[in-house]
Amino acid sequence: MSDSVVDEALEHPPIVKREIKSFVLRAGRMTTGQRRGWDECWDKWGLQKEDGPLNISEAFGREAPVVLEIGYGMGLSLVAMAEAESDKNFIGIEVHRPGVGCLLNECQLAGVNNVRSYCDDAVEVLRDCIADGSLSRVQVYFPDPWHKKRHQKRRLIQPKFIEAIKPKLAMGGVIHLATDWENYAEQMMEVMTAAKGFNNQEGEGQYSPRPDFRPLTKFEKRGHRLGHGVWDLLFERTE
Repeated sequence: MSDSVVDEALEHPPIVKREIKSFVLRAGRMTTGQRRGWDECWDKWGLQKEDGPLNISEAFGREAPVVLEIGYGMGLSLVAMAEAESDKNFIGIEVHRPGVGCLLNECQLAGVNNVRSYCDDAVEVLRDCIADGSLSRVQVYFPDPWHKKRHQKRRLIQPKFIEAIKPKLAMGGVIHLATDWENYAEQMMEVMTAAKGFNNQEGEGQYSPRPDFRPLTKFEKRGHRLGHGVWDLLFERTE
């Protein structure tokens, strides 16, 4: 390659279009409990994107309604939900290994065995692993708000992401979103209201009261004490 071609390439690098991601990867060490959860439970309850389409009844050993949570953090509320709704199968997707380790460890400690988890990007798992019409509920709680205006294009809840979720829901299945950032709640409402084939369970433009099945997190409790708001949106697939 000539020097002139190299110089041209450096001055005008190719533009690479960034596909939507469900996460921003942050490094972090595992605690003893998180490591124990990973080491002792991943082989039992971990799911691999590389294995391709998921056979849900085989993964859980039963047929039951399936709830998918995207970005569950440390997974404490997911464990609580799975324990309270033992008649359902729960699939979590979380990219951070410490969070996955924590979830698995908490499941083991609580004797909860109706949870399975991916440690990967939710966009790719939805595309490659989750069958159309297989989910009764998809929940995204307190995703990164990217509160600076110049970063808001990185927010997860965008039309393209909702389009990816829609076919995975059974008819009558629900998308449940929650945030403690009012500006993000307004964006969520705008995106979901414009999405075809969904009905706001609370009425057009209305936020929902927190449903009993969504536990209060410690951060949410602290927010309530400080007077911070939390907004829930529940939209049902109708077509």
